[in-house]
Parts: sequence; C-alpha cells; structure tokens
Amino acid sequence: MTIDYVLLDAKEARRLDKLAPEVFDGPVDEAQLAAFIADSRHLMILAVDDDTVVGMLSAVEYLHPDKAPQMWINEVGVTPAHRRRGIGRKLVESLLELAKARGCTVAWLGTEPDNIAAQRCYDRVPNGKPAEPFLFYEWPLE
Repeated sequence: MTIDYVLLDAKEARRLDKLAPEVFDGPVDEAQLAAFIADSRHLMILAVDDDTVVGMLSAVEYLHPDKAPQMWINEVGVTPAHRRRGIGRKLVESLLELAKARGCTVAWLGTEPDNIAAQRCYDRVPNGKPAEPFLFYEWPLE
C-alpha cells in the first residue's frame, strides 16, 4: 500500500470526486469546497490510495492580535478499511511541517474523551504534549 499525501488546492479538488466511506461526515458541497480552497488560511491534506481519497485532515491557520500564528486542526478522518495503518498520524505530521513552514508557533486540536482511537493516533505523533481535559461548549445556530 502506497499512500500519497496531497495538499488540497483547486487543481487537486477533483480528487474529492472519489472518496472512500466515512472520510467526510457528509457529501462534498461544491460551493463550500470552492470557498474553502479560496481561503488561504484553510488547509486540507488528503491521503490518497490509488485514486481514492482514504483520509483527510482539515485545519485553519488562526491569527490573533497578541499571538503568533497558530494552527488549529479541525478534523482528521480515515476510512475504516484503512485505519490503524498510520495514515492519521502521517496526516498530522504533514500538517505540523506545513504549519511550521507557515510560521505557526503551535498546532492544536481537541477530541472527545471517549475517542480512544483518535487519542492513540495523536499519542504517536512525535513531540506532542500529553492531552489536557477541557470543556467544550457548542451553540447550534440553525
């Protein structure tokens, strides 16, 4: 198995036409995809096996007036048939390299306390600090 890791841009967007199950939560919306690609601070790395996207990581370069740029990892998804092969870890490592090259001083993400698979993945990424519990608030706006 050879997995290619590709930064999503307008040229690579065609790859999203061939998605393995459960990489995304739902179908790709063309308008949202175009807006995502048009915003240089929104990043996505695709894991591609043959011509099929089997994993993805989405992130946002976060700016704040009193801090250096940071990278917030929004989501990591790998199709069930390709899990436990290091793809999620490699996606995170690839993003960390990209974040450093963009001048970010830290990258971070959150996951649910009961998401053991994600925790195992993130624990394997070198130089990470141990997880810290935090509270998550959500306000549905629909």
